[in-house]
Amino acid sequence: MNKKWLMLLLIWLMMFVAYLDRINISVAGPTIQKALHISPAAFGTVLSAFTFGYAILQIPGGVLADKFGAKRLLVIALLWWSVFTGMTGLAMSVGFLIVARVLFGVGEGLENGAQFKLIGDFFPSHERSSASGLFLTSIALGPAVVAPLAVWLLKVAGWHAMFFWFIVPGVVMALLIGLLIPQKPAGGVVHTEMPQRRGVRGTWSDVMAHPTIWLAFFAYLFFNVAFWGLLGWMPTYLSDGHIKLSQLGVDASLPYWFGFIGLLILGFLGNRVLHRFRASMIAVSYLLAGVSLYIAYTTGTVGGSVGGLCAAAFFLYGGFGPIWSVALDLLPDHLRGTFTGFVNFGGQIGGFIAPIIIGGIVSATGSFNNGFLFMIGGLVLAAISLFWLQALWLKVTRRPDASVSTSA
Repeated sequence: MNKKWLMLLLIWLMMFVAYLDRINISVAGPTIQKALHISPAAFGTVLSAFTFGYAILQIPGGVLADKFGAKRLLVIALLWWSVFTGMTGLAMSVGFLIVARVLFGVGEGLENGAQFKLIGDFFPSHERSSASGLFLTSIALGPAVVAPLAVWLLKVAGWHAMFFWFIVPGVVMALLIGLLIPQKPAGGVVHTEMPQRRGVRGTWSDVMAHPTIWLAFFAYLFFNVAFWGLLGWMPTYLSDGHIKLSQLGVDASLPYWFGFIGLLILGFLGNRVLHRFRASMIAVSYLLAGVSLYIAYTTGTVGGSVGGLCAAAFFLYGGFGPIWSVALDLLPDHLRGTFTGFVNFGGQIGGFIAPIIIGGIVSATGSFNNGFLFMIGGLVLAAISLFWLQALWLKVTRRPDASVSTSA
């Protein structure tokens, strides 16, 4: 197998396992809340605990990947988070759950910059949208698989043992990454596509001076308000709609299959037809996701809610491949791990606050309606940031002093 495709397959499997371990607690959420007598507001804090640990390791994880290499960091990350996936199953209190999920998030936070650094190293600009889209199909298929699997384990083994079983995939992937992941292509890495003045060095301060980096940061922050709000609360929302546990696994997995399709379609469009207009394409996708969320909570029927959530997942997930290809094109090659970590840090700020705020809204009102409006507001702000980024990108690339490297 070609090295770049072997690398992509391995990090795909790793991210698949990561999302199995992230989402199992959401599926088990209604059961855990009943068993430990946890309110929606308190469970929102439990969901955000992961994001807190995940966020604080984004930039350090990227720096470590740039300094010591991605392979070593990925093995450590897998073993770390597998341990704390199992520790979640030992919880007998809210406090223990929060600590376990923070430390679980620390392990997963190590891997993000390293994985995107590898995509930037192995794939040239015109292939990164589809490569990122293919890689990130794992974040749709992981939740799609984990929903029915976790429901089955809940029924046959209970929620404590469910988390113990989820240790196994991470340990297996640590072995595969350690043994099989290839070195980066001979002769160096793919160079940056970031438009910049001739003679400007790609240092931290130089890159931070580009407003496009900050727009990518805030776009991903606002997007994650909706994404993590949906990811963390969708099973509980559907369960509150009087869906039985046996049916919850099926209905909760359907939107992720639509997300998988969205990743493939928008990833292809970002590679080919709309390559120069990827930021605008993502912005439109987010606005359509907001419309779909509005339909989901206003339709008044279980079928309509599931249909709206499926459409929302298509557009939410569909933007993942293009937005990371945009971020990679903004960055110099030797800082890819660091600055993808920086952009993702912004995303995790949104991911941290969303479950807490939505949980508070549900506790205070007894309804998810205002929680959905909160998520829709995040998508609108993300779209505005991306339209602004697109305008700056086109302005800079048209300048006569802009230099763009496309060597592979």
